[in-house]
Formats: sequence, C-alpha cells, structure tokens
Amino acid sequence: MRKTIVSLIALAVLALPAAGKTPKKVKTDPNVNPFMTEYTTKYQIPPFESIKYEHYMPALEEGIKQHNQEIAMIAGVKQLPTFENTVLALDNSGKLYNKVCAVFVALNESDATPEMQAIAEKFIPLMTAHGDEIYMNEALFSRIKTIRDKADQMGLDPVQKRLVEKYYKRFVRKGALLSPEQKEELMKINQRESELELAFGKNIMHDMSECIIYVTDKAQLSGLSQEVIDGAAELAKKRGHEGWAFTATSSTRLAVLNDADSRDLREKMYKLYTSTASHGDEWDNSRNINEILKLRQRKAKLLGFETYADYACDPVMAKTVENAEDLLMQIWRPAIKKVDEEVADMQKYADAHGANFKLEPWDYYYYANKVKAERYSFSEDEIRPYFELNSVVKNGIFYVANKLYGITFTEIKDAPKYNPEVTVYDVKDAQGKHLAVFMTDYFPRATKAQGAWMNEMQSAYNYNGVVERPIVYNVGSFNPPTKDTPSLLSIDQVETVFHEFGHALHGMMTQVAYRGLAGTNVDRDLVEMPSQINEHWMLVPEVLKNYAKHYKTGEVIPQALVDKLIESSKFNQGFMTTELVGAALLDIEWHKIDWCGDIDVKAFERSVAKRLHMPKIIEYRYRSPYFKHIFNDEQYACGYYTYLWSQVLEADGWERFQQEGPMNVNVANDYRRYILEAGDTEDAMTLYKKFRGKEPNAKALLRLRGLE
Repeated sequence: MRKTIVSLIALAVLALPAAGKTPKKVKTDPNVNPFMTEYTTKYQIPPFESIKYEHYMPALEEGIKQHNQEIAMIAGVKQLPTFENTVLALDNSGKLYNKVCAVFVALNESDATPEMQAIAEKFIPLMTAHGDEIYMNEALFSRIKTIRDKADQMGLDPVQKRLVEKYYKRFVRKGALLSPEQKEELMKINQRESELELAFGKNIMHDMSECIIYVTDKAQLSGLSQEVIDGAAELAKKRGHEGWAFTATSSTRLAVLNDADSRDLREKMYKLYTSTASHGDEWDNSRNINEILKLRQRKAKLLGFETYADYACDPVMAKTVENAEDLLMQIWRPAIKKVDEEVADMQKYADAHGANFKLEPWDYYYYANKVKAERYSFSEDEIRPYFELNSVVKNGIFYVANKLYGITFTEIKDAPKYNPEVTVYDVKDAQGKHLAVFMTDYFPRATKAQGAWMNEMQSAYNYNGVVERPIVYNVGSFNPPTKDTPSLLSIDQVETVFHEFGHALHGMMTQVAYRGLAGTNVDRDLVEMPSQINEHWMLVPEVLKNYAKHYKTGEVIPQALVDKLIESSKFNQGFMTTELVGAALLDIEWHKIDWCGDIDVKAFERSVAKRLHMPKIIEYRYRSPYFKHIFNDEQYACGYYTYLWSQVLEADGWERFQQEGPMNVNVANDYRRYILEAGDTEDAMTLYKKFRGKEPNAKALLRLRGLE
C-alpha cells in the first residue's frame, strides 16, 4: 500500500539545497528546534536523533503561520496571475510546514508511542483545518481559475496545463465553489472526520497490541516454526505470563492460521483477528464508522454529488461507480466459482486425513497449505530458509532494479534514523548520480501500525536549475530475527517486499519538474500498478536464483523447488481474489448509502455477503472495524477497488514483459519512461497505452490468476 506524505493536504515543500550537496556540518544546539533550521545532513535527511516530542507542535504552528503568509502573498499579488507567480508558487509553498508534517506522518505510523499519539490528537486537526483554509481561499482560487481559462493565451505547455488543471479540480473538490455558509459546514465536517479517523486507527492499534492469546500447553504449538514459538515465548515473558503469547499482528496471525496443527488455536486466532475493534464498548469502531460515513455523505451532497461513492469515483480512471462495480463483477464471478473447487479439494484432503468436520474459515489457510504441499510436494517450512530478508532485499529487489534500470544502492551507515532498525541507502543512477534516499523499516513493534506501505519524506523537484531528489521509505512487519536465526520470510512476505519496493521505485525514479505531478502523485487507479507489477520479478528464475539461497549453507534454491514455486503461483487464487474483491465491493456498498440513521455494522456486512453469494468459508480481507484503508484515511475511501483496477493494468502490462522477456532492458526502458518517471504529466490511460501499445483487458487478470 502506498500512502501520501500528508494525505490531508497535498501541498509540496519549498526547494531545499540541491540533492547531493551536503552543507557544512555544525554542532546541534539542543535549545534549537531542528525543524526550524536548515538540515545539515546529507541529502537533507531529517536529523531524527535531534528531534524531540516537544519540537512537533511549535514547528507545526510556526509552519502554518509561515505558510499562511506565503498563501496571502500569492493570493494578493498585484500583477496579473501567471503560472510562475501563482501555481508554481503554490506548488512550492510551505517549506517548514511540510518538513514537520513529513516526519510526523512517518513516526505516527511507524513509532506511535503514547507521546506521539498524544501529539497526533492536536496535530492532525490543525493539519485538517489548515488544508481547508487554503483550499477555500477565494482570491487564490480566482487566480488559479484565471490561469486555467487563459492557459492557451499564456502559452503554457501541456505539463504546466496539467498542473494548473490538477490544482483547479482539487480546489473545487475541496469546496472552493461553495457559499461561505457551505464552506463553514464543510470545514466542520472535515475537522470532525479527521478526529474520528484518528480514533478509528487508535482502536485498532490498541487491540493489536493488547488483545492476546495465552498458551500454556506446549502441544498446542505443534506445527509452528521454532522462530514463531521463540517469539511467542518472548512476548509472554514481557507480559509477565508463563508459556507463550500470540497477538493478531500479521506475521503471527498468518503463522498460526497457516501452520498450527491445533484447530482450537487457529479458531481462537481467527476470532481474535476478526473481532478487532468490534467488541466491548470503549474500543468498538462501529460508532466511528457510522459517523464517518454520515459526514462523508453530507460532504458529497454539499459538493454536488448524489453519494460519496460518486464523489470518490469522479476524478479517477473509473469515472463512475458503475464502471468500478462492472470491473469487480467481471472478476468476482469466476473467482467465487474457483473457490468452490478449492474448498472441495481441501475438504477431500481433510476427510482423507481423519478431520471428521466441515471446514470453517479458520481452517482455510491450514488446509490450503496441506493441499498445496501434497500437490506440489513442498511446504512453507521447506522454502522459508531460502528467503532471508537481507538477501531478498540486496540480491532480490536491488538486483532487479540494477539489471533493468542501472541503479545502485549503497548503505549510508551514519545516516540519521528514526529507529535503530531502519536502514538507509544512497540510490544512484547508471551514471553514478544521486537519484534518491531509500529507507527500509521491516520489523514489527508494538508502536507500529499493521501492514506495509511506502511513503516519502521529501518529494522530487527539478525546475530552473534547482534539483531536489526524493527521500522514500518502505515499512513492513516481517518476522524479526532471533538469537539463532535471521529474519526468514514466507513467500507472501517476499511478495510484500517486492510490492512495496515497486511503489518506492515509482517515487525514486520520477523525472518530473513539478512536485504536484511527481512520483506517486498519480490517479489512485494507477498508483498500485508499479507495486503490483514489481511482484512478478520475485519468481523470475534468474532473480529467484540470485536471492533465494539457504541462510545456513548458501545453497541456491534447487531448480525442482523453483519449478514448484512457479507451478504453484496460481494456487488458491480463487480465495485470494474473492477476499480482495469482496472487500472492494463492501467498501463501495458502504459509500453508496444515503444515510438517515445508524446501521449495525456486522449485519450490513452479512447482507452484502449474502447479496454477492460470497462463500461462507471466506471473510472479507478486512472487516469494516479494522478496514484502515477506507476508515482511517480518506485516501482509499470508496477506492479499495483501485487495487483490482491496477491489477488489470499490471496483468496486461506484465504480458508484454512475458512476450519480450522479463529482463528485457528495452521493455524496461519503456516502462521506466512512461510509468516510473512520468508521474502525472499525462492522463493515466494515455501513459499506459504508450507503454503497452493498447488499452488494458480485464481478461489478462483472469488469465494471470488461472481463473479463465
């Protein structure tokens, strides 16, 4: 998943000193707020070691003050509006504001200590209010509209026109055309919504860290790897309990559901996870969901849309809710049909091995793995020793990037880090020129949000001789190393590493002049394509053999095992696709409602599943109370379907690599030019067709997943 730097306000920072030029180092004054001085670090990496909790709010308040002064100057310029004095100035405004926001967003997701959570309760509402003030500035909007209306007369080039149009539409969608009374109402809606989204995420984080399964009977650990068992023992010890402790965090949850022979433990884990933030009173997200959806619906009405779903689909590639649903249903029908075949195979296996029960949802992963092992004669335990995290990174994702694009990654050992587990790299192009800073943060912490994502701490810029290159980071929650073994990944976790690195490449390789169009600032429908297409290289034989080496012996993964991995890559795709499409359809259904009262969240989910004829053995990928994509942030609200839209682009685009060679540099150059480097300089479909030579076909995804 890709996240914006500051999703509440998509304004970029002022130009900093050119990337690669390191200012002369000076001693840090402990009495000086580091946000309020020029960073003296290489490539303008934030000086995390000097940043303290008490620095955030003063820097934010001063940043807002300075940004407001800049906006007032832009809006009040006596000269006629031009691209340079209005749109470009806006695109480059808010240096201090964005410096502090970039660091806050990163740490609020990856190191949300109680102190950071307390700051967030003040910080986020101020961000929301500041964004509203800018987007509802009538004088500023008037200047942007004038430039838009006279773009041809002003001689703007196509890219400049696109940036102007992008800001114009953003202002309109943020309420620029509303009456003063309506603007006031919209600001109140946004403020309240941000508070509720913050509470939503806080409830999830609480349950993920505090809701624990304790095990004292060692027999219940049968099937689990020693690595998982050791981690559970360590957690129990930290919590002052005997035995072993398990939370529903992704790596632990999937280990139990995939491998635990104890059906009782699997059931407890499944129910613990699927009840996240939906039990008790204090930590139940049902009230938050209802109020968030009512606010969004009112917002859509204010802005002239029938429903929030219409509002969300309007500015992206889908354009309409009907188009989004049509795509999903093309995939849904063959997917659920495939699930029936998969469940029948699993039930047959269970019956043959004395299970004597009908499979339930908590049995799915376990028996899917059993069938997979029997059919392809390998198991996760057999392949995991070949997927050591450090090798997956350096000999996997970095290897592919070097072979296809000529870029290199060199660790900056003395770079500032926001956590000791972070690794920082200097990324250079084929000519040895600095391209970006790349950070990785791969291990779980009690203070880290669940999931995996990419984000930026600095955006790209290249105008009038001023060059600024991005600072990009990937975050995950993979199995941490133990005293006896390094971090060993499952095949799904390897896929996640490649996925998030695809986002990172999109951010790092951008060659766009303007911040507002650079990197991952593209249509939401397109933003997941680079991440999803990057997953394919993990099973390319040349790549797999380069990074998949036994962590003890150094033995390259045997060809027989490689063949089985590739053969099994389409296994269980009915389940995986149904789980994803089901969540996307649920998201749309939530946002199609014209709200008039509270709705029982669980009952609504059941009714949607019933209408869709969703297989009973499958749960939505995310149940609503922990569906962070759509309720913790508006970025993917009524937009989770875009993962599937992007997957159509990915599947169709990958067919070109398959036809001409997955390591074909000529194809990679086209992909780099039209997708990775181009940002939002042209319409997303136009860029895609320039790379592919034709429009995408949804059947490519069905072929890729073995559903047709």
